[in-house]
Amino acid sequence: MSENKRFIVSSSPHVGSSLFTRRIMIHVCIALTFCLIAGVVLYGFYSLFLVLLAVFSAVGAEALYCVIAKKPLTIWDASAIVTGMIVGLNLPPTAPFYVPIVGSVFAIMLVKMLFGGLGKNFANPAATARVFLLLAWTTKMTAFINPLDYAGGKVTAGDFFSFRFIVDFADKANYVTGATPLATIKSDALAGATTTNVDLLDLLLGTTGGSIGEVCAVVILFAALYLIILKIIDWKIPVVYLASCAIFTLIFYKNGWNYILPNLLSGGILFGAVFMLTDYSSSPNTRWGAVIFAAGAGLITMLIRRYGGMNEGVSFAILLMNLLVPLIDKACRPKAFGYKKPPKAKKEKEVKA
Repeated sequence: MSENKRFIVSSSPHVGSSLFTRRIMIHVCIALTFCLIAGVVLYGFYSLFLVLLAVFSAVGAEALYCVIAKKPLTIWDASAIVTGMIVGLNLPPTAPFYVPIVGSVFAIMLVKMLFGGLGKNFANPAATARVFLLLAWTTKMTAFINPLDYAGGKVTAGDFFSFRFIVDFADKANYVTGATPLATIKSDALAGATTTNVDLLDLLLGTTGGSIGEVCAVVILFAALYLIILKIIDWKIPVVYLASCAIFTLIFYKNGWNYILPNLLSGGILFGAVFMLTDYSSSPNTRWGAVIFAAGAGLITMLIRRYGGMNEGVSFAILLMNLLVPLIDKACRPKAFGYKKPPKAKKEKEVKA
């Protein structure tokens, strides 16, 4: 063989990729920024303040943990920024300043770093933090306001830059919306209505009450397309999750066809499907495992929405399915190439004397 044609022997992996952790996280940050911009336009500058508080708290918590544990600083991979942004975007635009701080510290310190850091956490840190915040401050986490009304120049600089919620949800009677879309869907379903009085255009554009980053469906779908085209996330999990939610809507709701789009476009289903269910470390590693994981999350989401005591169930569904991922991976473990199951040993027949 000539010297120009040599075989290179090396250990696995043999297939490389231009994607590495920091680049992946930066692309996710860009996609989340689309949702953040929509939230700021809809609810004002205070929404940006809450998300920034969550981000700085997440980065600070990870840096502090590394210093205390005497480990190399890991904040440069930008994963803490992603966690902080997701925590902040999951908050209502009326949350007091301490809520994003506590949520981010909980997500980073207790869910991520105590279990070994990025890639070793048992559940999605942001989803777990949201469940914790819902249990700790239920009223504050379910208090929503109407978006800013730009029609006819009604929005002033004072409205846009208002910090009236920074300490607590003051003047609640003046700022709380009527029923949110999820509350309307819930009440209509309990009343046995064959349709729900929710405006789909409001859900698409985000002109309704809800969490900062979850209300504008058009922007979330655009962010999903961005991440799928760049192959940052696998399309199977979001698609199977949405299909599962649609199927179980048909099963659980009277005349469920009229409830599919209102359910899919309201609350955190789209946001959770794109940014939380697709978390690398807390989702299955196999194709069929991903399908089971996403379908199970859809089932739990719709069970909570239809029969549970809360209007929303996305974060609870994600957390519960995260806990089942090791079992799913074990059940869906692929066989090694060329492996054949050994034949059963034949029992020797006893010969009667």
